[in-house]
Amino acid sequence: MFQTTRRRLALWYTAVTAILLLLFATGVYAYVRTTLVERVDDTLNHVIEIVERSLIIEPADPTEQQNSHPTIGRMLTPTGITAPSLHVNIEASFRNSEEASEDDRIDLEWFDAEGNLQWTTFAKSHGIPLHVNPKGETVIPTGGLALRQITERITADGQLLGYLRVSHPWFEVSKPSRQLIIDLALGSTVAITAVAFIGWLLSGLAIAPVITSYQQLKQFTADASHELRNPIAVIQTNVQVALTDPDEQFQRSQLEVIERLTRRLGRLVDDLLFLARQESGLIPMQPETVNLSNLLKDVFEEQQAIAQEKSLTLRYAPSPIPPLLQGDPNQLTRLFTNLIANAIQYTPQGSITISLSSTASQNVIAIADTGIGIPSEDLTHIFDRFYRVDPARSRSAGGSGLGLAIAKIITENHQGQLTLTSEPNQGTTATVTLPAKTTAPKTKSLPTAKSA
Repeated sequence: MFQTTRRRLALWYTAVTAILLLLFATGVYAYVRTTLVERVDDTLNHVIEIVERSLIIEPADPTEQQNSHPTIGRMLTPTGITAPSLHVNIEASFRNSEEASEDDRIDLEWFDAEGNLQWTTFAKSHGIPLHVNPKGETVIPTGGLALRQITERITADGQLLGYLRVSHPWFEVSKPSRQLIIDLALGSTVAITAVAFIGWLLSGLAIAPVITSYQQLKQFTADASHELRNPIAVIQTNVQVALTDPDEQFQRSQLEVIERLTRRLGRLVDDLLFLARQESGLIPMQPETVNLSNLLKDVFEEQQAIAQEKSLTLRYAPSPIPPLLQGDPNQLTRLFTNLIANAIQYTPQGSITISLSSTASQNVIAIADTGIGIPSEDLTHIFDRFYRVDPARSRSAGGSGLGLAIAKIITENHQGQLTLTSEPNQGTTATVTLPAKTTAPKTKSLPTAKSA
């Protein structure tokens, strides 16, 4: 299940990255290609301007014009007076253009007013039809290289003199464009492969806490089910036995057993609800200023009767400095009740000592017993839920294995630290370190004048 989720995360991450890279590569290609075409067109337009300024325009010879074109020779002006027509002196205008155009890879063609080719720098004519296209177009002559061309109408005094067409090899655009496509394809492939690999690693890192939480939840559910199943089964058995036996005294004893099991189930459910609500944040902490010495004294007095029933000595050594703490008194009461109850539960004989020491920055509470102790290999798991050093003995004593887990959560809620040190058959010491409340310094009042 988790491997499938990991693969899906990696695939989604790779797919989204691939789409973004494709859009980016398309944008880069379009921008570069457009820039190259614009540069070629700008060059062609610049050549047209230079050539147009260098054209030598002369009046046409009437005799030659009449012989070649009887209708041409003079031009009618708006005033009705005929004026001699004009023409471009091709030999004088284009005498040096061929060498320049070869150096710049730009070819020139001159057409007369009727569209007939008069002069060109091409070695041979490509036979490309004449089209006026001042914005440029790309043409592919038969058997030749593709060309980028711009054709400009040349006029003088309202008379059409001819057409000037400039051409630039299209490979100046197509060759860099093809190379750019190859580079973008290779770069995108490498990037997508790297992203797929990194996505697989990142998805593994992202899903690792989920796997851990799932395993913990699975273990927690199994432990909770086991803890609930045992008392429920015992209650059901006692009820069935009590119903089959008419003896009232026996029925009463069975009901007492059921009542004890019900209390145990109630405590277990309360503990589970507390842990669930704390983790989900459903129970906001209500901090207030707490006198830790008074709170520990109350818990000490409550637990003293239980210690006396087991013939244990319970001692409390308060701090000479009044310890103040910003915290939730209900949660703190539960914290120290759990720790002292654990000490009493696992101390067959001897004593439990509660000591409190305070400084300006922290309060340290130590609960030391002379009980059975905890093996060193179990100390690392002692705060796990439902963990018991001796499951059979703990269950018979009524413990649920949640007391220390609850104590640790409460300590962390108060930005504190809970540690346990223990030696088998020598005792255990639980140490709680909580930050002290900083009190603002009192302002000195101004001295008042004494009355006479």
